[in-house]
Amino acid sequence: MESTESKTSVARGSLIILEGLDRSGKSSQCAKLVSYLQGKGLSVEAWRFPDRTTVIGQMISSYLSNESHLDDKVIHLLFSTNRWEKRALMESKLTSGTTLIVDRYSYSGVAFSAAKGLDFQWCKAPEEGLIAPDLVLYLDIPPENAAERGGYGTERYEKLEFQKKVAEHYYALRDSSWEIVDGCLKMESVEEQLREIAMNCISKCQNGKPLVNLWSGN
Repeated sequence: MESTESKTSVARGSLIILEGLDRSGKSSQCAKLVSYLQGKGLSVEAWRFPDRTTVIGQMISSYLSNESHLDDKVIHLLFSTNRWEKRALMESKLTSGTTLIVDRYSYSGVAFSAAKGLDFQWCKAPEEGLIAPDLVLYLDIPPENAAERGGYGTERYEKLEFQKKVAEHYYALRDSSWEIVDGCLKMESVEEQLREIAMNCISKCQNGKPLVNLWSGN
């Protein structure tokens, strides 16, 4: 496969990921950020993983809703496949100038699977070669606080002790692309911080920041 890193540096859209524990506010903030950026006249789309519209995504959705049971390694690879089947479209959108605001990405895949006891490096391996985010916005919230929010516990992974393990693995995945935002602040304060950080990232990409592959140095 051709290396993304070899492509010429030209103005492009930004790949911005929102990550965090279940019920951390990611989905709401994704929607608000997309609306704000569109209001600025930018070409922007909201994405989320898993993408439950594909055949693979429907299998994942059934699993998450406790309607089916799969081996831990099998479901991890399905999550990864779900991201890979959108990779080409993702690159096309970014290079054509569209910014993508994505609810969950490879970091979730690794953190959740490693929390089940799977080997951390094994979990990362299938993700290598996907497009690296320009920015990861992590909504930091204690697992105990997330558990108090409405709707908690309706899906397979929404268990307090499990979410504590997920948080530990998220911490191990942090790198220079991450910005940590206090998810316990008022929604408006979080929204304002995300806007400012995202706009700075978008500006850099419009100035010709090259695309690179995820964990290509590992």
